[in-house]
Amino acid sequence: MAATIQSLLEEISGVEDPIEELQSLKTALLSIPVSALRDVLSGQRFDVIFSLLNTNEREQVDLCVDILERILLALSPLHLVQNYREKLQEGLSHPNDTVKILALTQIGRVVEHPEAVTQILNNHDILRAVILCIGEEKIAVAKQAIQSLSKISHSKPGLDKLFQSDLLEVMKEVMDKNDIIRYRIYELVVEISSFSPISLGYCANSGLISQLLSELTGDDVLIRATSIEMVTTLAHSQHGRQYLAQQGIMDKISNMIRGADMDPFSSLYLPGLVKFFGNLAITDSPQQVCESYPIFLNKVFDMGMDSDPVMIGVALDTLGLLGSTVEGKQVLQKMGENFKSVFLRISQLAGSGATELRVRSLDAISQLLTLQPEHQTEDLLSLTESWFHLLSKQPMDMIRNISTQPFPELHCGALRIFSAIASQPWGQKMMVNSPGFMEFILDRSTGQSKEAKDAKFELVGSLLGSSTASEILGSQNYIRLKTYLSEGPYYVSAVASVSTEGAD
Repeated sequence: MAATIQSLLEEISGVEDPIEELQSLKTALLSIPVSALRDVLSGQRFDVIFSLLNTNEREQVDLCVDILERILLALSPLHLVQNYREKLQEGLSHPNDTVKILALTQIGRVVEHPEAVTQILNNHDILRAVILCIGEEKIAVAKQAIQSLSKISHSKPGLDKLFQSDLLEVMKEVMDKNDIIRYRIYELVVEISSFSPISLGYCANSGLISQLLSELTGDDVLIRATSIEMVTTLAHSQHGRQYLAQQGIMDKISNMIRGADMDPFSSLYLPGLVKFFGNLAITDSPQQVCESYPIFLNKVFDMGMDSDPVMIGVALDTLGLLGSTVEGKQVLQKMGENFKSVFLRISQLAGSGATELRVRSLDAISQLLTLQPEHQTEDLLSLTESWFHLLSKQPMDMIRNISTQPFPELHCGALRIFSAIASQPWGQKMMVNSPGFMEFILDRSTGQSKEAKDAKFELVGSLLGSSTASEILGSQNYIRLKTYLSEGPYYVSAVASVSTEGAD
């Protein structure tokens, strides 16, 4: 096979229009597993393929990119950078975006290799060209460049190169092109900052993070909304949260929520502010966040009672997120009538209205009602039971009626609520005392989609996973459920059919 590839390379270099020969080479390369390709390609040079990239013929360029993708993937990162570094550098400034992406992808492989990366770090021109790619119009090129630079920054030499040389000025020049590209640089900086406290220190000292934080209160509300997303990402890491707290950002965002009522354009950025605190509450402590910034939960309740579907959706997601934790449940319960009112609204939204909001309401309810066995104290079981009874006078019938509607996402959402209460003794009692409910669970003819079958199977598993199920459900129901579980989610019972020859 090596001889075949060698002869095809010779044919390609000897013809004026090599499309047919390139196609043959591509086919030959694809017929060899990547694992075996390295040995086949050993000792061969592919400069002729790189040289054929210098054309305006789109088909020729696409074929060369496909061939080089296959070949370069088979080469070790060290061999690649030692033999084709200049070719990769040329690719970064090629007019065709697919060539740029090819070069950036291979550089991304090289910088992950502990030895090979030094050859990139020592090449100022390559690093500069990668940074310039962030300013390219095509987002796929910029994303690949961001990925490669983020990997480079995982080491101190990489951080030194990016932030303690004139490359920092190159980044700042690229930022100045327009708002979109400025935010791509912010994206890179946030990604680097999230890696470690040391990398955050480099980014902070560069002045780029403080520049991002200043945009939170800028005049352009769309830019404000984007910056909030970036800051929320930065808050995912513990060191990121500590830094933001030191900079007073939590207080600033709290004040922005407080002042949102006075801003006619606040609907564009308010959801982002609420999501910031929602994520903060889950990663830190719901009680601490809600007590320190009471405006957050008050605003969530206001949004839950709003008429704007966007605001309602954010409230539903945030309440579900908070209520998924034991501490969050306790915080919500302490809110008394305020929470009760918004929970009743969620129940109404689940029963009627736009399908998307109904699905998000069902998801929020299932998160609020979920209580893992290790958390099932008397107080918490009493709490989830009281919330379930808030749904309606006949909550079992309400959720079951939703599950029979001809919308798969509603059917699965309703089943997830049943799964949430199935592990709790009070939920099991309601199920066994609800006429026909056990038959409903065991009936495989309802919900024929894969998602529906999986949701039903999860419900059965949730029931059987409880230590109280056998006693509460009774031995007959318990055995039938165990049979269902052992048969798996997609079991179809065989139906015997007998045909009689010559029958009318």
